[in-house]
Amino acid sequence: MNPIVMAVLLILGWGLFAYSAWRRWKLMMVGVAEDRFDRVGARLGAVWTYAIKQLRMRRYPLAGYAHMIIFFGFLVLLLRSLMLWGRGFDESFSFWIFGTEQILGRIYSLLKDVFAVLVFLGALVFVYYRMIARLPRMTLSTEGLIIIWIIVVMMVADVLYDGAFIARDAHASAIPGVALAPVMTGPVDPDAFDTKETGYVVEPDSPLKRSRISFTWYEPAGSVVAMMVQGLSDGALNCVRHVGFWTHVALVLIFLNLLPYSKHFHVITAIPNVYTQNLKPPGRLPPIEDIEGRLEREETLGIKRIDQFSWKSILDFYTCTECGRCSDHCPATSTGKKLSPKHFTLDLRDFLYKHDKALVAAKALGGGDSCEGDPPEHYKDLVDGVIDPEVLWACTSCRACEQECPVLISYVDKIVDMRRYLVQERGEFPNELQTAFRCLEASFNPWGFPAEERAKWAEGLNVQTLADHPDAEVILWVGCAPAYDDRAKKVTRATAQLMQKAGVDFAILGTEEQCTGDVARRAGNEYLFQMFAQQNVETLNRYGADTKKIVTTCPHCYNMLQHEYGDFGGHYHVIHHTTFLADLLAKGRLEPTKRVDKKVTFHDSCYLGRYNDIYEAPREALESIPGLTLVEPAESRDRGMCCGAGGAQMFKEEEPGDQRVNAARTQQLLNTNPDAIASACPFCMRMLTDGLADKGREDLPQLDVAEILLESVEAGQPTEAHT
Repeated sequence: MNPIVMAVLLILGWGLFAYSAWRRWKLMMVGVAEDRFDRVGARLGAVWTYAIKQLRMRRYPLAGYAHMIIFFGFLVLLLRSLMLWGRGFDESFSFWIFGTEQILGRIYSLLKDVFAVLVFLGALVFVYYRMIARLPRMTLSTEGLIIIWIIVVMMVADVLYDGAFIARDAHASAIPGVALAPVMTGPVDPDAFDTKETGYVVEPDSPLKRSRISFTWYEPAGSVVAMMVQGLSDGALNCVRHVGFWTHVALVLIFLNLLPYSKHFHVITAIPNVYTQNLKPPGRLPPIEDIEGRLEREETLGIKRIDQFSWKSILDFYTCTECGRCSDHCPATSTGKKLSPKHFTLDLRDFLYKHDKALVAAKALGGGDSCEGDPPEHYKDLVDGVIDPEVLWACTSCRACEQECPVLISYVDKIVDMRRYLVQERGEFPNELQTAFRCLEASFNPWGFPAEERAKWAEGLNVQTLADHPDAEVILWVGCAPAYDDRAKKVTRATAQLMQKAGVDFAILGTEEQCTGDVARRAGNEYLFQMFAQQNVETLNRYGADTKKIVTTCPHCYNMLQHEYGDFGGHYHVIHHTTFLADLLAKGRLEPTKRVDKKVTFHDSCYLGRYNDIYEAPREALESIPGLTLVEPAESRDRGMCCGAGGAQMFKEEEPGDQRVNAARTQQLLNTNPDAIASACPFCMRMLTDGLADKGREDLPQLDVAEILLESVEAGQPTEAHT
């Protein structure tokens, strides 16, 4: 071909890319340091599952499999691109072992042709989504179309190059007495041959030029194209060959240089992003260390500026594919709120890119804002300046966005960190939360009920406290709603009765129990949360809770005790009551006998399901009941929609939108035409009960799993839920 042109293209292409990649690296490093390189085995396993096998891509089958084909096609065709770059210098270059005269080369040639066609078809799927279907969840940008068409043209150019090459070789071999022209040496010129010696004059349209072309198994796409172009003259074939060659070579380098400036940057960053994911329990929030000390030093609590995100958060921003799967399943987005997880990420990324030079320069000078008066543009408050506070307060912390993201971007931790800044630095939060915070401080529960009434739910059940029975094997952690809310009390009583029937040795903390602080923490009041965490850990450790089992009916309490109290010295074996009851049923310690002839649909709590992967236990408990038929809504398990109460939403007014989240979720459950709706969370129970009332369906029972099970175990005795 042309070594000089190839050398110039490679130097320019890779040089520009190296500069762009270096800029993005420097920008990422303005973020706060964070260790994400421990547990190498687990990280490599995640890369295999989510980056190589692309497990989550399959949740949208057509788009998912099309993307997987393109991904694996690029892995296969990478070697092809390297070979073509080499052929710019040595026309026969095939890495010495991948020539088609060798079996390994033929196998690779077959793979290359197959994937070239598959990638072409896969790219057309995304052309359809962007130009015809125009899916609302996707960012329908010109850049996205350019990238897709580059992929399409690259595949076409590749098979055209092969086809013209095969046809040219056939032309040469069709001339008697003439040796086959060396690979890549240009067209055969019939006028150059001594026709007196050979006795042949080859005309341009001679069938001799087509006689040697046949389909070969190791070049299927190239063979088909060769048959299509075999009637062209040698000059035309040579032109097609060169166009295919240089088009492929140039487009690969153009594609490479577009990546750092487009959503397709994830082609490079996705695997590192998956590798450096948070391996802590899903949704676990990191504590703010030494709050009082940071207040004294006037250090920011939470996220105020873009450079206060960690480098891993910035890598998240880089890696967003703009596919919109996160927003597609966000309960706030789907009910018309301002929050869109995709746009939340993109707004922060765009602000970061806009101020990249200033941020990198400031980092080089030691970081921080040393200017008096108004801060420079790159250091301005993200809240209001980039992100509307209404966006932050609309989040229910359900993690549906994180469950859907194919490249494992986190959202909830970033939103809560920005809430922390609003609450603890600016003192700005919804008015209703002020009431909840005051009640927590005064009465140790967000409703403000008297602390001394915390154990009144157990009257008449002969439930012991740990103060009276410190050797109890199991601690029943009640929680605030199950202790005070009249409807939730019935769930607590049903759970206690089932435990008594099974002969479980348990006790409660009674008035020594306080709120776990979930509401305060998710609302951004980290200082108040830590106060509760430290006090509860001290109480539990005093009773040796680390050697006992803790059972709770509230998924929020479960999550806090199991995953977030460890940062404060509380390491416990916590069991949700549905798991505990399912285990008692499996061991025969509970035996449902009465038929419950109902069609029941089950609502998955976010903090039970997506946070803790507990999906089967409540269903196993329900399915053990004679006569009960379990029906699943379309939005079930990890695709289940939030009830709308998480993330402190239970204690504030919902942001404006087209409809309330609980109303949307209730309708999804009603679509199964059930006789009853089952749940396993007091917050969910309240939201679904209100949703049923709004729809005029107060006739439909909304019951906890424990209540339905108790009805069957008691063999006909009505539970309090029905009386």
